[in-house]
Amino acid sequence: MEVIYSLIPGMMFFGVLFVVVLVWAVKKGQYEDMEGSANRILLDDDDEVAVRHPEEKKEAGADQK
Repeated sequence: MEVIYSLIPGMMFFGVLFVVVLVWAVKKGQYEDMEGSANRILLDDDDEVAVRHPEEKKEAGADQK
């Protein structure tokens, strides 16, 4: 029975800590864009490089130097 008396305040502390972290994450905008990161990982950044013709690649390489 003495164990319950120590567990109840401990669990209440963790519950309050959880609520504080949740409120902090919401205020920081953690949950604003739920779809963006999930879709961004599926995009292939190499698509625009693969579409270029060889002449355009040479010109792009000359521009970078």
